[in-house]
Amino acid sequence: MPKGSNILSRADEYYSWVESRIRTETWQYCRTQQSRPGPLITAVDAGGRRMAGVNFASQDYLGLSTHPEVINAAAEALHRYGLHSAGSPMFMGQTDLVLKLEEALQQLTGMEHVLVFPTGWAAGFSSLIGLVGKHDYVVMDKLAHACLRQGAYAATANVLKFDHLDHQLVRKMLASIRAEDTRSGILVVSEGIFSMNADTPDIRALQDICHEFGASLLIDVAHDLGAMGPEGSGQLGIQGMKGKADLVIGSFSKTFASNGGFIATHSAAVKEYLKMYAGPYLFSNAISPVQTASVLEACRIITSPEGDRLRKLSLRNSLHMRTRFLEKNRTCLGIPAPIVLLPVGGERDARMSHGLLMEKDIAAMIVEYPVVPLSEARIRLQLMATHTIEQIDDAVAEICASLDVIQGK
Repeated sequence: MPKGSNILSRADEYYSWVESRIRTETWQYCRTQQSRPGPLITAVDAGGRRMAGVNFASQDYLGLSTHPEVINAAAEALHRYGLHSAGSPMFMGQTDLVLKLEEALQQLTGMEHVLVFPTGWAAGFSSLIGLVGKHDYVVMDKLAHACLRQGAYAATANVLKFDHLDHQLVRKMLASIRAEDTRSGILVVSEGIFSMNADTPDIRALQDICHEFGASLLIDVAHDLGAMGPEGSGQLGIQGMKGKADLVIGSFSKTFASNGGFIATHSAAVKEYLKMYAGPYLFSNAISPVQTASVLEACRIITSPEGDRLRKLSLRNSLHMRTRFLEKNRTCLGIPAPIVLLPVGGERDARMSHGLLMEKDIAAMIVEYPVVPLSEARIRLQLMATHTIEQIDDAVAEICASLDVIQGK
């Protein structure tokens, strides 16, 4: 945080730094789309440079945002309900489409009760501030999403982070807490797929450890639900844990072609309590009818034979891209998933790669510190089921050629 007595002017130094990055074509943020977020896209960066080419920067893993049936469902909802929810879900802002969506998500997650939020961030943040008191504890993977980290610190000072995927450290932390405090609640937080590493925890082991010490487990399935697993059940389904985690949260902004999010629980009491004590639910307008209809139709496709076909294409694309990089002596992180992460190294190399990829009409995400550890920058490629093998082959060749130039190979 910049220092200075004037809250407004102390941002000036940061602004100058951003401007210098834009001038040197190394600023990878704030690109503007000029077309649909499909496998091909037209976009303009913050410096006004235009690219028209292959798109690996959009979170649309099954390509449902441009699916004709999803678009038709959104159009029908627009004509029936109008554009706007026009109120909090606690004060008649909710349409009957939301109730249908909750039922669909119950089936998809295997959980008994679902509460829908206007954004995924709101759902994640609310799961912490709504359920964790100031005397409670949050034990979370250090790579958990920012909405979960900020929710934890807003809820309690008792926040402990464990090394990524270190379940035995979780056990030690819980044992230490319970040795001193048997009365307070403990919430353990992890994710189905970590989007900066493309890896996954042993969810069953985490759940068993939690229950051993009277703690509850929250799993964020934003990146894997719908896009992976039997009938789109994500890592919970893959690991035989569908319907068995204590709390599940997710976002509609990836596979489900919309904005919004949810919290799923087996407790009717928890759902009702969150309606009143999760501020982003109580004090935000409800998810719009158009967004709700889009997610509802996406759920139908995800759980259909077409959804199975799209997931097979998505996995094929991921395996193919990872293999092509390996053939060029570049190893990707994690497991095959809709996200492919290619380590680059230093921030300088990552920033320069952005400029070169824009010149080659390739849209990708460049991830650097503080999102990932210092000197562990990476290119994050977000695959769609609708990408072609030829698009993947061409992109891998161009990316590797660019990195070879930057790194002097």
